[in-house]
This record gives sequence, structure tokens and C-alpha cells, in this order.
Amino acid sequence: MPPYVAREASKIYRRIVMETIVEWPLLLEKWRFLLFGLVFQYFHGVAARIAHYLHRPGPILHDLGFDLLPELGPEKAWISETVFTFIFTTFVLWTFHPFVFNNKRFYTVYLWYRVLAMLVIAQTMRIVSFLVTQLPGPNYHCREGSAAATLDPPKHISEVLLLNFPYGVIYGCGDLIFSSHMTFALTFVHTYARYGSKTWIKRAAWVLVVVQSLLIVASRKHYTVDVVIAWFVVILLFNYVGRKFYDPELMDRSPLRDQILPMNRKDGRNKDEMQKMVNGNSGYAGGDGRQRTPTNGKILDDERSPKTLEVLVNGSL
Repeated sequence: MPPYVAREASKIYRRIVMETIVEWPLLLEKWRFLLFGLVFQYFHGVAARIAHYLHRPGPILHDLGFDLLPELGPEKAWISETVFTFIFTTFVLWTFHPFVFNNKRFYTVYLWYRVLAMLVIAQTMRIVSFLVTQLPGPNYHCREGSAAATLDPPKHISEVLLLNFPYGVIYGCGDLIFSSHMTFALTFVHTYARYGSKTWIKRAAWVLVVVQSLLIVASRKHYTVDVVIAWFVVILLFNYVGRKFYDPELMDRSPLRDQILPMNRKDGRNKDEMQKMVNGNSGYAGGDGRQRTPTNGKILDDERSPKTLEVLVNGSL
């Protein structure tokens, strides 16, 4: 292995180790809600499956978006899915970039805590919407005459709970108001627009999510109203969640806070080690590449609580 490759690999490994040390106490604090948010995605899928059982195909409703946008056809439906997959994949990778790169602007656990809170609320509203009102699906496999447009009543509860994955997920019908793809895409783009650092990526993301909106309508996967309502709901919910789940530590990633934060999460380090870390004398030789600076020359008392230490780091007592 070339020396420079080994050197860079060693740096990345140390960054991953240091970031894991920082994030682990936060995960221990938030893991219950994070797990609930992930499990809720399954319940959302079950609700969409129930909507398919309730779906009754009929004439496609008049839609201004259908009049303005040419129909892509079933052979080009993959285009919108490709754009969505790109948005989804790049966002997930970006949320874990603090484990690899030096520019750390947020805590991954806190970021996903907020994202999942946003998705759970939005998907709850979506479930209520598409279960109380059934619209005839505009997608090709949901139209009159298609064998996939309706489902026979389930003979066993497992037919509903197992979702007939992946066929039942790809060829679902009835879960229209409002668009799930746009809910995810807008949540991810809003999150990067707020916590990301590259202006050109923010602009490109907004352009991409607008293109995603047009492709969904052009692919006849949703009515235009489904996409429009998703824009309204996500924008309003993002502002609500930002106030309801406000946590200043999500954006405050100063080098000293990275060392003090785990102390507030009861990670079991002794006070002597904590004081060394605060004063920039961590016993970990590798470090994570972030400069450790003294706290304005103040000597921290061992008998002070971790909360007092954090106040001192912020510059006031």
C-alpha cells in the first residue's frame, strides 16, 4: 500500500473513532425516538397497503398539470425514481460526513432526530388524508382495466402486514394525498438548506426537487394537487419542528463543545480527564483534526459540575 494511502486511511480511521466517541452518548439519549421513527416507516407502508385494498379505479380526474406536462409513459417512469433515489442517497451519505471530514457543522444523531420527527408528523397527516378520501389513481397500473388496480380482500392478516414486498410497494395504489416522494425529497432538501455549507449545492438541490415535482406529475404517479399539498405541508411543518424541537447544540460544533458535550450525557469519564480535554491536553494522541484551545485562560475547578464547565466554555459563568 502506498505511504500516502496508508496515511490518509489512518486519518480517516481516527476521525471515525473520535466522531463515534462524540456521537455515541447522543445516540444513547435519543435511540428510542430514532428507533420509533424507523419503525414508523413500516407502519406507513402498512397504511399504504390498506389504501390499496380500499382503492377503486375510475376515470382520471381533470388535472391542470396533466394538461401542461406531456405524459412520459410507463417506459420512462424510471426517470423520476432515479432522481428521487439520487436525492435520497446523497442526503443519507451527507448526514454521515462528520465521521469522515473535518468540517463538522452538526451532530448526526441530532440531525436524524429532527428529520425523523418531521417525517413522522408528515406521514401521520398523509395516512389520515389518503385513508379518509380515496381518489382514482392516475398511474398506469392503477387505471381501470389493470389487474393491479384492485386487490382481493386479504385472506389472512399476514397479507397486509408483509406488504407483498417489493411488488406491493412499487405497484401500490390509493395513497395519493399527498405525495410521499415529495415529502421525503422536500424534507431532505430543507434540511441541507439549513445545515449544509455549500451554497451551490443548496441551489442545485432546490432545482432538483422542482424537477422531481414536475417528473412525478409527468409520470402520472400523482395528481398535481398531491405535489402542491406536499410543498405546503413540508414547508410549514419544517418551521414548526424547527421551533418545537429546537436544540442549539445541533448547530454548535465548536471543538470545545465536542469534548464537553459527552460529559452532559453521563459517559462516565472522570473529571481529571475531562479537564485535560477542555484545556486541549487530551490523552488521545491521534485526535480528530480539530484544534483544541484553552478556555480563555480560565482554570476549571474539578468540583464544578459538567453544566458549569459548559457554561465556562461558552464564555460566561
